[in-house]
Amino acid sequence: MSSNTENVLFNVVKDVKHLGFFSTDFLLQIAVLLSCWGLAFLIVNRSKRRVAAKNFRWQLANDGVQRLLFPVLALILVTLGNITYQVFEGQTSSLLRLANLLMVGLVNIRILVYIIRRTFEGATWVQRWERYIAVVIWIGYVLHVVGILPQILEALDTISFDAGKVHISILTVIQGLLSVGATLLIAMWIGRLIEQRLMSTDVMDMNVRVVLVKVMRSLLVVLAVLASLSMVGIDLTVLSVFGGALGVGLGFGLQKIASNYVSGFIILLDRSIKLGDLISVDNRQGIISGLTSRYIVLKAPDGTEALVPNDTLISQTVVNQSYNDRSVWVGLPIQVAYNSDLDQVMRLMTEITKDESRILKEPAPGAFVTAFADSGINLTLGFWLADPENGQLGLKSDLNMKIWRAFKANNIEIPYPRRDITILPGSVLPNSNV
Repeated sequence: MSSNTENVLFNVVKDVKHLGFFSTDFLLQIAVLLSCWGLAFLIVNRSKRRVAAKNFRWQLANDGVQRLLFPVLALILVTLGNITYQVFEGQTSSLLRLANLLMVGLVNIRILVYIIRRTFEGATWVQRWERYIAVVIWIGYVLHVVGILPQILEALDTISFDAGKVHISILTVIQGLLSVGATLLIAMWIGRLIEQRLMSTDVMDMNVRVVLVKVMRSLLVVLAVLASLSMVGIDLTVLSVFGGALGVGLGFGLQKIASNYVSGFIILLDRSIKLGDLISVDNRQGIISGLTSRYIVLKAPDGTEALVPNDTLISQTVVNQSYNDRSVWVGLPIQVAYNSDLDQVMRLMTEITKDESRILKEPAPGAFVTAFADSGINLTLGFWLADPENGQLGLKSDLNMKIWRAFKANNIEIPYPRRDITILPGSVLPNSNV
């Protein structure tokens, strides 16, 4: 192995050969390393419950601090141990330097996995890929420790080509991709933290909070892309050409998408709809369970969810049953026979609503005669429903059952369609032989 690829692992092997594994110096290095790790483990074990009980503003205690506490403490203690060993022995410890490198790798893995978890919170793929991400990082550290990684990087740098005045190699492309991915991940993580902070406050209207979150996320992503491009040496002036092409694309093929995004911000700013509203639009009715830059999520009473483009909410009439008041008026049609006592029927119909908690007491429910039909008298039981977002079918079924029982108990007839035929004396029936 040449001198330019010498590394900490090579130095450890050289010290073992030179000093011997059971030599005093090498055993002292092992003792210092184990002492540092043991002390770090002891501190983490005793402070774990206290750290978990703390309620940090950014919710780092239960996950982030506990995951980072051991490798960070171990890194600090091993560094101090290496400095102490160097003071007393007059030379640095190759074993402690190797342990330092491993602790740095563990810290990087813990930080990266934590940021991914917080950025894509709730995503199922994070747990599946967490182990693979850690393996890839450890492989990179192992290659660096054994001195192979610098040689691989040199080989990748030799595979290159020229694009105009720019010299591009495989190594440059990989570094660019890693830079873009890292900056975007950090930007998305910061955006996630800002979103959690804004959504937890009650001093601002919900729509204002949603707008601020979307604007902050967009700005962070744009800044991350610009920063990553500058890091890899791409001249940002070339983006002017891309911006012109993007403008032409928006004017032709992407105008519908742009319209949805602009409509989304208009809807959020004018506060015409908000999360939890019960609306009817485009022959659909439901509760708004999600607001995005391109569409809203409309959850119907049967559980199905429709993604309605924001442009539809701007161009069509929207019936917002929760704009000023969430309650809605519901009419329940009933028909009784002509020989019924209407005063008694109407009293029974209003009495059955008294025990229903979903029906408002003010305005009070009422029964109304709507028509004198062919088979009976049509009535309507009208009332104001306090929570229309929970559906009406179950409530109507309960009320109909109560009406049925009350009418049976009081001998009130619910008629069915019928026709009376009167045959006059001397009438001749069709197809009659008389």
